[in-house]
Amino acid sequence: MTFIAVGVNYNTAPVAVRERLVFPTDILASSLQQLSKVQDIHEAAILSTCNRTEFYCNAATANQDILIDWIAANKDIEPASLMPYLYSYTDRSVCRHMFRVACGLDSMILGEPQILGQMKTAYQAAYDAGTLGKQLGRLFQHTFTAAKKVRTDTAIGSSPVSVAFAAVQLAQQIFDKLSEQTALLIGAGETIELTARHLTQQGIKRIIIANRTYDKAHALAMRFNGYAIELAELPAHLAEADIVISSTASQLPILGKGGVESALKKRKHKPMFMVDLAVPRDIETEVGKLDDVYLYTIDDLQHIINQNMDSRRLAAEQAEDIIDTQVNDFLAWLNAQSAQTTIQEYRFQAEQHRDEALQKALALLKNGVPAEVALNRLAHSLTNKLIHTPSAQIREAAENERYDLVTAARDIFKLPPTQ
Repeated sequence: MTFIAVGVNYNTAPVAVRERLVFPTDILASSLQQLSKVQDIHEAAILSTCNRTEFYCNAATANQDILIDWIAANKDIEPASLMPYLYSYTDRSVCRHMFRVACGLDSMILGEPQILGQMKTAYQAAYDAGTLGKQLGRLFQHTFTAAKKVRTDTAIGSSPVSVAFAAVQLAQQIFDKLSEQTALLIGAGETIELTARHLTQQGIKRIIIANRTYDKAHALAMRFNGYAIELAELPAHLAEADIVISSTASQLPILGKGGVESALKKRKHKPMFMVDLAVPRDIETEVGKLDDVYLYTIDDLQHIINQNMDSRRLAAEQAEDIIDTQVNDFLAWLNAQSAQTTIQEYRFQAEQHRDEALQKALALLKNGVPAEVALNRLAHSLTNKLIHTPSAQIREAAENERYDLVTAARDIFKLPPTQ
């Protein structure tokens, strides 16, 4: 049995290729069951995200072509047109790759945590579909253990590396409890959506989303239990905001010094934390000169992000060392499993010898032979039976100059070194 893996990701394939290889949730179970029935494939799991699709299998051979052919047939793609975008791994390389993926070391954003949850989803889907066995299932479990150790023992995920996350973390430094604050988010694009998600995860009390198109603001606000307004309504709601984060495509400033001054008066000069993530700027520069306003631009956050990326790269070096150790640990377990059958058969043989010798000893006792004599014969007979075959094999190995087997035998039986 051997592990094989094949995949595409954001580095090897454009979106047009990646989207053709996506496995939505509604077809994942049936696809896994089909894959597990392919000749020589015994266990299977599929990881499918916007940035990567990967197939992990335990197979009878290391022939990745059987897996590639199935992928091409399943997605109605010529194998030759797919090959330039694929990467593949076997055995140790599969383990190492899965560990690195789960730790975020292979992600577009170094150390991002979402991929671990996606790996767990892939595991659960394969488990529910009945396509996981002992070995691939154990590999996934060890993958989760490795990822947890990396995140516990390094700083790989402790520093923000997106402007949205950096903005929210900065807000947490300004305010003791986000659970008591109201956030006003201006815009309805990807950055604002990500900011809303981070704020919600940190327990923000209330979110207001303002956008030029009300329907977009409303759709986004509904996802985060927020309140939607149009940009024209900003003056009426600005004073409610403890946190203002803006990211629009406007060519002109949306918030000016006068409007913010009015809001501060209504707030009785309670401080406001403001982050302008837009280029060109959404918030006039002069706003930053007002008392009780903490204004940061995307450049301020980019400096934080650059420092944090350096920190993550250092942590990634430490993570690689941890992964090396974890790979060795898993392979040691796997190797031990391959010896289990041999151990069981050897134990069964020894127990047969024991039972035969014991029956003879009991027969002697029943016939009146003294117990001491019966026990001596039992010990002598059992010893001879246990050492006969190994002794004969060692002798034959020496006669055939297989000194490697003789040395191995000394290691197995823990005999002292030869003089």
